[in-house]
Amino acid sequence: MQIYKVGGAVRDRLLGREVTEVDWVVVGATAEAMQAQGFRPVGADFPVFLHPRTGEEYALARTERKSGRGYGGFTFYASPDVTLEQDLIRRDLTINAMAEDADGGLYDPYGGQRDLEARLLRHVSPAFAEDPLRVLRVARFAARYAPLGFRVAEETLALMAGLAASGELQALTPERSWKEISRALMEPRPDVFIQVLRDCGALKELLPELDALFGVPQAEADHPEIDTGLHILGALRQCAEHRQPLPVRWACLLHDLGKGRTPPSEWPRHVAHEQLGLPLIDAVNTRYKVPRDCQELARLVGEFHGLGHRAPKLSASTLFELLQHFDIYRRPERFEQFIAACEMNARGRKGFEQTAYPQAAYLRGAAAAARAVAVQPLLELGYRGPELGEALKRERLKAVTQYQQGMHGD
Repeated sequence: MQIYKVGGAVRDRLLGREVTEVDWVVVGATAEAMQAQGFRPVGADFPVFLHPRTGEEYALARTERKSGRGYGGFTFYASPDVTLEQDLIRRDLTINAMAEDADGGLYDPYGGQRDLEARLLRHVSPAFAEDPLRVLRVARFAARYAPLGFRVAEETLALMAGLAASGELQALTPERSWKEISRALMEPRPDVFIQVLRDCGALKELLPELDALFGVPQAEADHPEIDTGLHILGALRQCAEHRQPLPVRWACLLHDLGKGRTPPSEWPRHVAHEQLGLPLIDAVNTRYKVPRDCQELARLVGEFHGLGHRAPKLSASTLFELLQHFDIYRRPERFEQFIAACEMNARGRKGFEQTAYPQAAYLRGAAAAARAVAVQPLLELGYRGPELGEALKRERLKAVTQYQQGMHGD
């Protein structure tokens, strides 16, 4: 039995990055031998075991063969006669197909170290094209390592394009796709993830509503980058630079989908694009079974980001209604995320990356004024039930009106 450290732990050590997770492959062993040593099997049909003390994953060396569609369409063969080289060749990228022995000796049969130095994301073998999930994985690795200068090798991008054209991406489960998409959005360059998917034709298969935004012009005075798709990439990059949480990044990704529905005869104006985008946002959220917090924020940002940008110019009643939509009294964090999404959106325009966004403080001030209205004085005046709710609403509107007058010097 020989045990090797494999995959990301080897790759990140060679890159000088922190190693957060270690995977191991075991050559020359059987499932019975692993369990005899106290290893716990992860599943009945998969040769992966958990170490009795560390809980780290130890997989028997295996080969795999395509047997159906999608990510799960494979049969595995695990046996003591499977070699390390046979196990490594089934992996996705050369930089993930390296191993280390107990003495730190490096096993690199497919040129992973060479590609690390060349900053290339290259597939290990033609079998790469058997697994559609690898399209998303490679795009995610591109988003992670773009700050180090990595790019996808042309021949690998060609295989990804073939997978996108084959219809295999449609065989991925919503849960598996969302896992990759959500992880990619939290990488240092989520914009690169979207760009790589677009470069290989996968974006129009996975997110056609988003792909449709590229080439759609906006008014240059407001959007010097002009292209709506490029604006989305800019907003995503701002999200990463400002370390925004996943719901904010997801909302920024989807906030302008309605512009893809504007008739070309109306370009570069996009009248009512917020409302046009809502069914598209709902469709994407449903397709990938997106978590509720991401769904809700994406919908709210899609509908109200225009009002957020115009906040200082809104009437007191419109400003107050905006606050009411967000339930700022019980869900203050959701309104904060809305403000963040609006700011990332504004900074995502070419030349506006460092521009202040005074609307953020204005919106926070209005919310604070509304929240400051106390219920007790209204109870003392005898208000109860629905009448109390209406009286509270009037007092909060009055507070927002006074706040607005103070801000404008009225």
